[in-house]
Amino acid sequence: MKESYWGYFLILLGIFVIVIMMLVNNVTTTNTQDYYLLKEVTQAAMIDSVDYAYFRDKGEVRIIKEEFIENFLRRISESVNINNTYTFDFYDIYECPPKVSIRVTTKSGTYNIGGNASSFDIVNKIDGIIEDGLDTPDSIEQRYGK
Repeated sequence: MKESYWGYFLILLGIFVIVIMMLVNNVTTTNTQDYYLLKEVTQAAMIDSVDYAYFRDKGEVRIIKEEFIENFLRRISESVNINNTYTFDFYDIYECPPKVSIRVTTKSGTYNIGGNASSFDIVNKIDGIIEDGLDTPDSIEQRYGK
C-alpha cells in the first residue's frame, strides 16, 4: 500500500512538472517571437515611410511620422497572434534624423493555479535609427569645414 502512494505521488509530480513547463514555454516563445517581429516590422515601416521628396531636395533622410505609425500598425496587425492582447506605445518619433522608440506589451492570457489567477505581461522595447551612411570626404568637408 505504501508503494502505491509513491506511485501516485510520482504521477502527480510528473503532471505538475509538464504543466509548469508548458506555461514557461508559452511565455518564453511569445517573448522571442514578439521581439523579432517588432524588430522586423519597425525596420520595414521606417523604410516605407521615408520621405523621398525631402531626400532629393535636401539630401537628408527623413521619415513621415504619421506614415510610419500607419505602416507599423498595418504590418504588425498582419503578423500578430490573435489569442494575445497587445498594447503599443510610441515614444520619441523623430522625423529628421529618423529615430523611433516603441514599447509593446503582450498580455498572454490568464492562468488559474490553485485558485489564484495569474497573468504574464511581456514587455519589449526597441529603438530604431536610420543612418544614411553617406559620409564622403566632400560631405564631411561641407558639414564641418576644412
